[in-house]
Amino acid sequence: MTRDIIISGVLLALFGVVGAGLVAFVHKGTAERIFANIEAATLSSLHQILSHEAYDNDILADSILLSHELLGGRDLRVYRAREGDQPVAAVFTIIAPGGYSGPIRLLVGINVFGEVDGVRVINHRETPGLGDDIEVGRSDWILSFDGRSLLDPFYDRWAVRRDGGVFDQFTGATISPRAVVTAVRDALIYFESHRDIVFAPLPEAEPAGDATEATILE
Repeated sequence: MTRDIIISGVLLALFGVVGAGLVAFVHKGTAERIFANIEAATLSSLHQILSHEAYDNDILADSILLSHELLGGRDLRVYRAREGDQPVAAVFTIIAPGGYSGPIRLLVGINVFGEVDGVRVINHRETPGLGDDIEVGRSDWILSFDGRSLLDPFYDRWAVRRDGGVFDQFTGATISPRAVVTAVRDALIYFESHRDIVFAPLPEAEPAGDATEATILE
């Protein structure tokens, strides 16, 4: 009897270990696929925002991580475009926390003059057929930011029309565009007061090391 109990206990323990291993394996594989999909979407959107002819550096290697409430979170990657040694533009990864169904992850390109080169949504969970019109593949609404700055429109007009601003909202969906408008405006505010940080040179890499990356926390 005791022997049967011991055998049953060992078998249950083995099943538990195997089951936990399978769950961990599936989770890891899923997480890696999600990360790969987000990265691919990011790179595709990056190339839509900045023309290859506008810069001559390796924009993927020339990147830093920034953390600030105006950007929506911590360790958010910023890609810097340069021509020669001169800054051309920065493409910020930012998070709009006020989406209807959760945070909206964006890329916002801002040129050295403080103007928006382009905005793309790279990850969101907004309602299909309503809030997902923030995607460039669904509508051209996101293109309305192109060329905008903190002077066009002025600060108090950086809002959807329902809130007294200049940007359209969607029929039956105001929360999603409101979140994006606010996030893009905040990215412009951050850029205006942190240009030196945004375009700071990367520290020189160690001779035999990997690509160098700066992390800046505020």
